Amino acid sequence: MQAHLEKYAEGEMILIDKSYQWTSFDVIKKIRNTIGIKKVGHAGTLDPLATGLLIICTGKMTKRIQEFQDMPKEYRGAFFLGATRPSFDKETPIGETSNIQDITQEAILQAAGSFAGEIDQVPPVYSAIRKEGKRSYEFAREGREIELESRKVRIFKFEITRIDLPLVDFILVCSKGFYVRSLARDFGWKLGCGAYLDELRRTAIGEHRVDSAMTIDEFVSSVKT
Repeated sequence: MQAHLEKYAEGEMILIDKSYQWTSFDVIKKIRNTIGIKKVGHAGTLDPLATGLLIICTGKMTKRIQEFQDMPKEYRGAFFLGATRPSFDKETPIGETSNIQDITQEAILQAAGSFAGEIDQVPPVYSAIRKEGKRSYEFAREGREIELESRKVRIFKFEITRIDLPLVDFILVCSKGFYVRSLARDFGWKLGCGAYLDELRRTAIGEHRVDSAMTIDEFVSSVKT
């Protein structure tokens, strides 16, 4: 078994298909415990309610984490129109609701078309961004209002793939530092009805695709065999 694990100490890239409600750190912790080394990191966080591709690096491969983080990310997901949530996803209860009977397919497609290229995006307050020495989500969970600065991010592709109101399915390719939850909020603003992120799956990071990834259970089994 020890010889079998030496490759991870030397340096490996592991593609993991993260499960729903697992944090990215949960995955790191499980892999560390499985292979018995501490030098393990990931190239880009996924929210607990999102699933899909995590690139995990061990040993010397951790030096390439920044390289992987800089690669475009591909997502597939769904927006829920006509309601808002403080976290912009299903982590928090619904706040406000509105009527979407007058929202047309044309309006949805036009709204999507307005998001292209480099845009200014304000991150969600329910995020790990540091503000005044604390994580932004800590302020949010304490009920304190804070303002986060907008940042430049880029959309390479944003396509509506299905409309079945209140759900709108999409495929998105974007730059690092992009918050799909913020896109849900902004999409709802654009339509004047509010929206939140109902579902999200990361399908690719650069040329690496989730189709080639293992679940965490599959990885654990592969190490033990």
